Amino acid sequence: MSILKLKPSCKDYLWGGNRLKEEYGKEYEGDVLAETWELSCHPDGPSYIMNGEYQGKTLKEYIDGEGKEVLGTHCRRFRDFPILTKFIDARDNLSVQVHPDNGYALKNEGQYGKTEMWYVMDAGDEACLYYGFRQEISREEFEKRIREDTLLDVLNAVPVQKGDVLFIESGTIHAIGKDILIAEIQQNSNVTYRVYDYGRVGRDGKKRDLHIEKALAVTRRVPIIRDKKSYPHVADCDYFTVDKLNLDGRVMKRMEGTVSQESFASILILDGEGTITCREEKFTFQKGDSFFLAAASGAYQVEGRCDALITTIREKAAPVRIGIDVGGTDTKIGLVDVHQKLIASTTVPTRAEGRKPEEVLWDMAGKALELLDSQGIPMDQCIGAGVGLPGTVDRKNGVVRYSNNIRWEQVAVAEEIGKILPIPVKAANDADCAALGEAAAGAGRGWQDMVMLTLGTGVGGGIILNGEIYEGKGVGGSELGHMVIVEDGEPCTCGRRGCLEAYASASALIRSAERKMGKMGLTPKELFDLAEQGDCTAKEIVADYQKKLATGIVNVVNIFRPQLVLIGGGISAQGEKLLAPLREIVKENAFGGSRGEVPEIEAASLGNHAGMIGAASLI
Repeated sequence: MSILKLKPSCKDYLWGGNRLKEEYGKEYEGDVLAETWELSCHPDGPSYIMNGEYQGKTLKEYIDGEGKEVLGTHCRRFRDFPILTKFIDARDNLSVQVHPDNGYALKNEGQYGKTEMWYVMDAGDEACLYYGFRQEISREEFEKRIREDTLLDVLNAVPVQKGDVLFIESGTIHAIGKDILIAEIQQNSNVTYRVYDYGRVGRDGKKRDLHIEKALAVTRRVPIIRDKKSYPHVADCDYFTVDKLNLDGRVMKRMEGTVSQESFASILILDGEGTITCREEKFTFQKGDSFFLAAASGAYQVEGRCDALITTIREKAAPVRIGIDVGGTDTKIGLVDVHQKLIASTTVPTRAEGRKPEEVLWDMAGKALELLDSQGIPMDQCIGAGVGLPGTVDRKNGVVRYSNNIRWEQVAVAEEIGKILPIPVKAANDADCAALGEAAAGAGRGWQDMVMLTLGTGVGGGIILNGEIYEGKGVGGSELGHMVIVEDGEPCTCGRRGCLEAYASASALIRSAERKMGKMGLTPKELFDLAEQGDCTAKEIVADYQKKLATGIVNVVNIFRPQLVLIGGGISAQGEKLLAPLREIVKENAFGGSRGEVPEIEAASLGNHAGMIGAASLI
């Protein structure tokens, strides 16, 4: 089923008329029909499917059932369905209003702001609408005119006729005048701030509320310059691209198009009649009909005589992603561009102890919003957020199953952060994210098969195969630090004995020095320096450490046969003092030795940035 014919939700606002019922065949029993929401997944007015196995279901139910692939790859950056399409019949003047941008709406309303476009389907001889100001005014004058009912004196009244198009960016004051019929394509939002309403009263006999303070905060108080930057489209922005289809039924009576895997297509019939065909499906249409064609539906044809608007979603321009690297003590939050470059970052205390996980996650999301704001990057420029966390992480569902480090169990990370950030959110193990970061922008760049060991308090392990994080069939990814390299050896934090982590972590190295040298507080660097200076005990400790670490590397090499092994964590700063002996031991002990293909062994290069870049690369 590639073509869905849609039935709208109907709205009976007091300024509406009856043209949508009488001329466009909309089924509605009320006296007034102001709007029909033709393509909508919004809970305030969903559209319904009229054909196929999902007949009677909402469009959202269809998307949930078939998967978001039906929306196309360009829609991956949206958490929710991106647009809402309406017919509007203004028998009387609509209120003067303004819509907030995403940043303000998210902070104050918990949903997206609104940018929209109007296509004038019909208009009376003296019809006009309001579009911005005639001249720039101050905030004080704006507020005074609202309260004194003189706002219309400074608004820009634009006469309109059939076929006119206006692009209403968020922050633009506007109003549809009476005797106008409009097709509207907008962001999927229902946030509107009413500024002026002609003194009208609602059904309860009271004047309708105005939203003065919010309007003052979001309105751009300058004239709006209409330009042609959307050409050759009717409208083009990050939320929607709209094209006009005109078939006269004589010279131009057939149009052929293609719905690729990149985006669905919405076809809204403004006038005329004919047929629409895709694959083996064929529908007749008349004015007022609305169709949804799933992404990857392929070739389609429209035949007959009609005016229509075709809406698709294009690729995001210059997208930014959020990368969050959660640690037991601190959390690092970064903004990453399309070139895997860290644009900006901040570090905040994690403070997991004594707080609910939800509070910790909401705080992180709020700090991410602040970081975006500090860089002047609007929320709608951000296409997703990735989170790296210690412990066992279910990547598919974005859930921390268990983290001993921060004492979390069964925490829905993606869901909770998504309550603050209305973008796709994904989560993964922090060591996997560090490996992915190095593969994307660090020492592992250009390698398809790579293993990274992070040597810190424990030993983290990340495996990249064919450019993707490898985690097998289960959840949580690899735990390379918990392979046993010494039977019945040193106790490990996991409860077993002889794990790589018990011998090759920075903590293990320090414990060994304390035990054998009787010196407390030695750092790995100091220990390596003493060994290089000829201290016999230090040389013995370092050599044994390198041997144990190399044993773990050999095991990994024998199993996965990576092209590259990266060593991260603070100990990697020892450079060749650490790496050169590792290469020799691995070469001697890996299966096949020098006769086989022994991987390169190098130090990671991104340091503390790897986790943020890797987390962002989950998107």
